[in-house]
Amino acid sequence: MAYLLAQRRPRRVRGLVLEDVPVPRPRTPSVPTRPDGELAFDWELVAPVRRQIDRPDPRWLEQLGEITAKTLVLAGGPSSHLPQDGVAELAARIPGGTLVTIDAGHMIHDTEPEAFLEAVSAFLETLADPDE
Repeated sequence: MAYLLAQRRPRRVRGLVLEDVPVPRPRTPSVPTRPDGELAFDWELVAPVRRQIDRPDPRWLEQLGEITAKTLVLAGGPSSHLPQDGVAELAARIPGGTLVTIDAGHMIHDTEPEAFLEAVSAFLETLADPDE
């Protein structure tokens, strides 16, 4: 959602942080199985979100080059279940995109909160500097 806003309303987004997000490419749909126990998310939202992930609007990919916000793309490294070449491609398609890999898996902020905070804080400091 964040990069879609940055594409559509570039004047409203000065800085963008994307956590372990690959380029939006179609993929073979699968039927997810609900995990057992209490969930930390709303299971009812899984199906509609997966439809968007499985069949993204082609404009999402085409318009990555229109993002004008300085962008930090954090990759989860080999521990992530997401294709890391897709995360690197996302960073490369965004003008001014910077890729930082933290081998923490998909949930970088949860698995390696200190490394996540360090990378994001350093990025945010560059936004505060008018010479950057």
